[in-house]
Amino acid sequence: MQQTETTSKAVVVFSGGQDSTTCLFWALERFAEVETVTFNYGQRHSLELECARSIARELGVKHHVLDMSLLHQLAPNALTRGDIAIERKEGELPSTFVDGRNLLFLSFAAVLAKQIGARHLVTGVCETDFSGYPDCRDVFIKSLNVTLNLAMDYSFVIDTPLMWLDKEQTWELADRLGAFEFVRDKTLTCYNGIVADGCGECPACELRRKGLERYSARSGREAAPR
Repeated sequence: MQQTETTSKAVVVFSGGQDSTTCLFWALERFAEVETVTFNYGQRHSLELECARSIARELGVKHHVLDMSLLHQLAPNALTRGDIAIERKEGELPSTFVDGRNLLFLSFAAVLAKQIGARHLVTGVCETDFSGYPDCRDVFIKSLNVTLNLAMDYSFVIDTPLMWLDKEQTWELADRLGAFEFVRDKTLTCYNGIVADGCGECPACELRRKGLERYSARSGREAAPR
């Protein structure tokens, strides 16, 4: 494992889900100081905020919550509106895509990071197992990293430890970090707001379950719902 960067500080963009919680454990292993930031953008399940707050408290990490409710007004989507179905149509972005979300989240996380003297931003975006979101692509992250450095005259590094991992490999990483059971039992990935293994039916739960089943078949870890 990589040695801790004893003089560095990181901010983890944190939702309390599988990916961001795995990233939080990854950051805690690498950086001397870690803080988390969660965004309230009118998501349909306030439990997401409670879950993020609870995990940060349990791990002893300072947790910030920033109001991004303007996204709810500007970009109606299935994650913020109960009257919009969670669906994906051929040739279209999924209804769960929120225009500008990662652009705004990382930009505001960078403002926070500069104020507290952190130079690393950690995010769980992934180009391997993802829903076709353009703001999860590596090229976007690299572009934004340059833009933030220029805009704020501050040397940020955006770390994306999951960028080239599929969900099976993300479970494997959590296991290597000693966080497999924690991530499985305490995170909220489900679009329907059910902690742990979730509803089992929405796209997020399906992706999470398939990755767990593949990793379980290889590692012997339990994959049955509980």
